[in-house]
Amino acid sequence: MQIAEVELTYKTHVKSSLRPKITSSKDSYDVLLQSWDENKLEFVEQAKVLLLNRANRVLGICDLFTGGVAGTVIDPKLVFMAALKANASAIILAHNHPSCNVNPSATDITMTKRLKEVGNFLELPVLDHIIVTKEGYYSFADELGM
Repeated sequence: MQIAEVELTYKTHVKSSLRPKITSSKDSYDVLLQSWDENKLEFVEQAKVLLLNRANRVLGICDLFTGGVAGTVIDPKLVFMAALKANASAIILAHNHPSCNVNPSATDITMTKRLKEVGNFLELPVLDHIIVTKEGYYSFADELGM
């Protein structure tokens, strides 16, 4: 019988002291905005996840999904697969609104609550969910205490 071998690795070429430290939603927004493809920010919805170590330094940013003009699907399995593979201690979810409306939809709120529950179960906290636009951002942690 033949089976596939699964190997989990994480490679970095950035010293820990040089990684951005997240201390606020503004820090998250600034890091995310730098990583976003400017040509897609106001074109299609995309979802990303910031992967953090125990000191809240950014291990990496994982591009998760690209959707259409009005939405994208976020698969919890892929969110947490990225976090587990990078051995992250916490994550920050992010997606953009091409309309530049920073207010979350009912779907955004429901999805955030669901992903926070999964994170709590895995002992891998979802610290925030940031809605990114060129003109500003919305932080679930700041606005809803999530």
